[in-house]
Amino acid sequence: MTYVTKEKLFSREWFKAYSYILIGTLTMAVGFVMFISPYRFAPGGVYGISIILHHLFNFPIGITGLCIDIPLILIGMKILGARFGVKTIVGSLSLSGWISLIEFTWGYDPLLKNDPLVSAIFGGILLGIGLGLIFKSKATSGGTDIIAMILNKYTRMPIGQLLIIIDSIIVLCGLVAFEDWKIPFYSWIIIYITGKVVDTIIAGASYEKACLIISEKINEIKNKILFDLDRSGSIISIKGLYTGTNKQMILTVVNRREVEMLKSYIKQIDPDAFMTVINASEVIGQGFKSIDEAIIND
Repeated sequence: MTYVTKEKLFSREWFKAYSYILIGTLTMAVGFVMFISPYRFAPGGVYGISIILHHLFNFPIGITGLCIDIPLILIGMKILGARFGVKTIVGSLSLSGWISLIEFTWGYDPLLKNDPLVSAIFGGILLGIGLGLIFKSKATSGGTDIIAMILNKYTRMPIGQLLIIIDSIIVLCGLVAFEDWKIPFYSWIIIYITGKVVDTIIAGASYEKACLIISEKINEIKNKILFDLDRSGSIISIKGLYTGTNKQMILTVVNRREVEMLKSYIKQIDPDAFMTVINASEVIGQGFKSIDEAIIND
């Protein structure tokens, strides 16, 4: 899990990476201050701890998070090496700065009053968008990610599993601190939504579908794909698992509208056909995204 990258100073890639960090941390700051903190949700991470401390001792969230983050980054660099790079430090400083600015200008009132569920949903969406942009810049959010990396070094447990454990402990700390069973419920909703949105930001929304088709009418289906849908694909020789007979299978990629057209056509000509439709998170090649576009978007 290396996040050190070396974009040329003031190059297009450099501006893009740091724009992602600044926009991402601003988005996260709005989520924390306006949607999550007012209801005392503690969705894991350094700022989950900061929210708990804010409501217990009136500590400012931004400064508290930075005071926790900096030692973690220094410890992580000592134990794991300079794996995080300048961008993680910039991300940590900018997130704290944005949160402090919003605290000073907005205060601690919820944007959506008396609506904790919708606030949790919007908070999770904003955190997911922000984290997704940070990850696209090849940076890390720091904080508990570093704790998970350190524990991974000594325990060999998967980092993802360690993050779940750490975030769950922080969520339960919120339960103990505020003695309200609804708080961990809403906090886990935020964590779930955040993860789903991050996946969407990183992989992109799945508009393309990969189709695997086994049929006795392979030539007709092939012509439908080539001439009506104006797509291509491959024909793969296979052997039936039960019967042992030789068959052919089509592999093609189409969009959502085209997959419905293809299913309807196959139903007409071969109702006994076998078809598997799989979400394709990214498709690179003729008729879709070029390799240059894929690299730029990453």
